[in-house]
Amino acid sequence: MMQDPMGGLVRPASTLMLLRDVPTFEVLMVERHHLIDFASGALVFPGGKSHPGDHDEAWRDHVVGWEAHDPDQRGLRIAAIRELFEEAGLLLAVGARGGPLEVEPAPMALRQAVDRGETPFLEVVREAGARLDLSALTIFARWITPPVTPKRFDTWFYVAHAPAGQLAVCDGRETVDACWYAPAAALSAAERGDRKVVFPTRMNLGMLARAASAAAAIDQARSRPLVTVQPEIHEGPGGRRLVLPESAGYGAISEPFLPGM
Repeated sequence: MMQDPMGGLVRPASTLMLLRDVPTFEVLMVERHHLIDFASGALVFPGGKSHPGDHDEAWRDHVVGWEAHDPDQRGLRIAAIRELFEEAGLLLAVGARGGPLEVEPAPMALRQAVDRGETPFLEVVREAGARLDLSALTIFARWITPPVTPKRFDTWFYVAHAPAGQLAVCDGRETVDACWYAPAAALSAAERGDRKVVFPTRMNLGMLARAASAAAAIDQARSRPLVTVQPEIHEGPGGRRLVLPESAGYGAISEPFLPGM
């Protein structure tokens, strides 16, 4: 957990942009419950804060790619996969012999028990005879919320192919919908006002929309230099504006700053 110069905490978090190509190039998005205090009602990618259990050394025997990643990346990737399981019911893992994982849909009670911290996610994976596939995740972006926001996160965005044969179902608590969107369609829905999409999600949807397929999006993420993005708040005659450095790769971005967006 980072400490900002003003004394506040910046919490580590992970987000997973899960991609598929059938029936067309789409990304999985979930709608956050309207009663949640952060980004309520927004269309987002599955994700959330990293928990201590995500960094348990006992994961060593239950993941693929342990040695390929440093301790921070191991925990962040486990967090992303756990959040996907809690919010959409999907398990990004391989079977005991390394092949595709064949699992029945996870009971909602089990997903909610993991979310509440009553059942360790490690126990769920062990019981399923599975291993989380950390190497299936590719870093897409890293965003740190600006100091003016009441809650600050250091969020790592990952991109990965969707697991075959698994159905995404919202949890009904944190999320009230799980749907697949073509990136450009999600942006159009936000522009029309049909869907609420917060600023970082919009920016990363725009980046994702530059690709024509899941494989192309992942290849582009691998080839891009990682630039940590911390939006800046600039004061001007028209009020405060949210500005991104052009080095971040999103283009020349300057738009009115709306708290909560």
